[in-house]
Parts: sequence; C-alpha cells; structure tokens
Amino acid sequence: MNCGGIILCGGRSQRMGTDKARLPFGPETMLQRMVRIVGEAVRPVVVVAAVTARLPDLPADVRIVFDRKSDRGPLEGLAVGLATLANIPSTNDNYTTGSAAIPIAASFVTSCDAPLLRPEFVRRMIELLDDSEAAVPRDGGRLHPLVAVYRLTVLPKIERRLAADQLRLTALVESLRLRVVGLDELRDVDPQLKSLENVNDPEAYRRAILAAAQ
Repeated sequence: MNCGGIILCGGRSQRMGTDKARLPFGPETMLQRMVRIVGEAVRPVVVVAAVTARLPDLPADVRIVFDRKSDRGPLEGLAVGLATLANIPSTNDNYTTGSAAIPIAASFVTSCDAPLLRPEFVRRMIELLDDSEAAVPRDGGRLHPLVAVYRLTVLPKIERRLAADQLRLTALVESLRLRVVGLDELRDVDPQLKSLENVNDPEAYRRAILAAAQ
C-alpha cells in the first residue's frame, strides 16, 4: 500500500511558550527532525502549518501547505493534508509496477512535537491498518489519534464534521471503522513507546533531548 506522511504544526504552543517547530533539537529544529524521521518511513511528506507560521528550512521535496481557516484544531490540518496527498498520484519508486503508479491510499499522521518517533513505529502502524479506515494506538482508555494512520477515503467525513463545527479529533476517530492498536503490538519496534510522547512544555522538551542523546 502506498502511504504518505502528514506532520501537523498549526498549534499555538502555549504551554511551551515558543514555537515548537523551530525549537533546536540537536543539529536540527524539532520540525526538521520530524520531517527526517517520517521521511525515512514514507514519502511524500506533507507539512500542514498555521497561516501565520514561520517554518524552518525544509527539504525541497516536502510539500508545505497551510490551514484554510484558523482555530479549527488538528481536524483542519488533517483535512488539508489528506486533500494534498489525494492530488499526488505517486512519487515513490517503491510503489510503482511497470509504468503504472499506485495512488496514495493512506497517510501516517503526527504532530511536529513528537521528536522521539521511530521510523519503525511508523511502518508498523501502516502494516496494522489492514482494511480499516484508521489505525490508532490505545494506551488503556486513551487513544492517540496523532500517531495514527488514516485512509484518504475518510476525507469527506472530516469535511462534513468541519462544516458542522464538530472539531474534536477523537470524535471523528470513534466514528470510523477503526483498527485499535494495542501497546504490545508496538513494543518490539519501540520498547519504551517513546513514539507516543509529545513535547508540550519546557520540562518535556528537556527530557526528550536527554532521551534522544542516550
């Protein structure tokens, strides 16, 4: 299955107090690191940013698009990202047969603040999608819809929710034909499940930098 990648960076970073996408993380910024990691697992990669965002320099093959409307949360970014991928037939030679390109069918979706994500984790999530509309990890009673895989066919459902001002991403997820991924299905590719961790405040940022250096 041909699968792209979407990285959402339209949040306000209020708890961090500064733009997370531009935070230094080793020799890269946080967003540059996320683009590199996701790009090791899937291509093409789409970055969806707020209209007012100032992004760091990114590779030329990364598609950069922007929210159509402000303050609609990750559901808006997901819609824009999926629509962008739907207009890309295929750019990955690994997904071509003869002269025919296989259209992009799904996308791994994450935010720009998960710098401990592993490419192996991305690949495993794609493998687990099966014939479902989405594959989402669950930790106890908590779903993780921003380290998940979505089929492009869910786009009309997202647009209907946006039109009705129903902006909760978890509500969308719960309405889909869902492949719930248990943590035990992920531990062999990410034993400490660091791929599920977000960097939302300065202390989490400090811990993530230390963990990445180990």
